[in-house]
Amino acid sequence: MEMPTKEQAIASNRDAWNDSARHHKDNPDWPVLLSAVAQRDFSCLDDTLTRVLNEVGVDGKEVVQLGCNNGRESLSLFALGARHVVGVDQSAAFLDQARELASCSPHQPEFIEADIHHLPPALQGRFDVALITIGVLNWMPDIAEFFGHVSTVLKPGAALVVYETHPFLEMFDPEAADPFALATSYFRHEPFVQTEPIVYEGKVEQQTAPSYWFVHTLGDLFGGAIAAGLNIRHFQEYPHSNREELYDRFEQREAQLPMCFTLVAVR
Repeated sequence: MEMPTKEQAIASNRDAWNDSARHHKDNPDWPVLLSAVAQRDFSCLDDTLTRVLNEVGVDGKEVVQLGCNNGRESLSLFALGARHVVGVDQSAAFLDQARELASCSPHQPEFIEADIHHLPPALQGRFDVALITIGVLNWMPDIAEFFGHVSTVLKPGAALVVYETHPFLEMFDPEAADPFALATSYFRHEPFVQTEPIVYEGKVEQQTAPSYWFVHTLGDLFGGAIAAGLNIRHFQEYPHSNREELYDRFEQREAQLPMCFTLVAVR
């Protein structure tokens, strides 16, 4: 298969996410979420991310979430005391869901449709904290360029908080006959390509725009952040999964894999 250019991959990923949005909304969790966000202290953030955000300090701060999806995590930041929250995503369909959730919430986040590579000038140097959670970094063809754009939205001294799947986990296929056999190289260069809708559980047998999932090593992430003028202040790895339920089988092993990590970097 001929690999796309960076611009083609970004555009195709956007189309795939827009097409997938309806599948995320068409499940029993959606009305439950609509009801839950009505609570002032609503939060869907797990204990690991909540602890790191509290250590960084969100109370009274202006926070941006880059790759906010349907906005549920952006809304959760108000429970930690955020003064104002902006969610940025390139999927218009998921931002429609984010605005629907916000309409049921007592809080008033702002949601902006934008590709991280073309952020509006109004976001430059504006935020005290930036948040990136699972399922953002691997959609980026060039991780160093990505961190360069992230850095521009931060005030001097502001913090970037990342909570992501550990790249070591990309070496395994949880659906393989032997899910513990190494399936691909840690140093893989070509992206994983999917032509079915992007859903978190199961599969939807339907053709959609190709989506491209890029593998980045920890060295890629650290190097990209440092090159963007970000000073790494915290990095911790964890044995629990923050990914789809398929990956739960890798937990609680005698020879335990690293499954996710938190990173804090300061501009």
